[in-house]
Amino acid sequence: MEALLGIDIGGSGIKGAPVDSDQGEMLTKRWRIETPQPATPEAVAAAVGSVVRHFDDVSGPIGITFPAVVKNGVTLSAGNVDDAWIGTDAAALFADQCGRPVSVVNDADAAGIAEMAFGAGVGRDGVVIVLTFGTGVGSGTFSGGSLVPNTEFGLLELHGSTVEQYCAGRIKDEVGLTFGEWGDRVNELLVHLQRLFLPDLLVIGGGISKYFHEFSGRFDLSTDVLPATMRNDAGIIGAAMVAAGAGMSNLRPI
Repeated sequence: MEALLGIDIGGSGIKGAPVDSDQGEMLTKRWRIETPQPATPEAVAAAVGSVVRHFDDVSGPIGITFPAVVKNGVTLSAGNVDDAWIGTDAAALFADQCGRPVSVVNDADAAGIAEMAFGAGVGRDGVVIVLTFGTGVGSGTFSGGSLVPNTEFGLLELHGSTVEQYCAGRIKDEVGLTFGEWGDRVNELLVHLQRLFLPDLLVIGGGISKYFHEFSGRFDLSTDVLPATMRNDAGIIGAAMVAAGAGMSNLRPI
């Protein structure tokens, strides 16, 4: 077993941990720092460097998630980070900061990879959508076990705004919603996705998934809905899996 470092960059926090990518398990507690504000490429890269130094006993390639569309290591959007990220070669930037090979992947795609290999999506064929609720709303989408990358369903329009502005995890506290009221909003999103994609499984991820029992009673749809097994650690685990190539033989991007 080779421990590899997985790092998950979010709009509010950057967290990392060494991971056994063969077993889908973090080997220590994660270490978290605040995402710099403004979250420019230079500032975020420096923060990632501090996470790497915190785990200086972990060698090898590093997997890093990012809240944006990522193609060939280049970030093509900027979800809840500075717009300067658009068009940035993130893989090269992080590799220069860390001094070793780096793989960069959309954050929800990474979480989905982990959940499909070791969590709620194990053994599920057909269409599976993993949704991560935090500062924004991310989506990892799979068809027949293969990843459809960068779907970004958080940017879909809902009630004249985006899904992220309507039912991201942060919206619950910002608006002062109860779990039930927030669950009603999430249900609207799930019904919309059911209508569009006829998924076989929807997985609710992100930190708020540990309260799944508090809001899942508000869901009213025929599709199976499950909480993410790895909750807010899925991104870290998935990032390390991408860096290792572990579990990717049946999770190839379409």
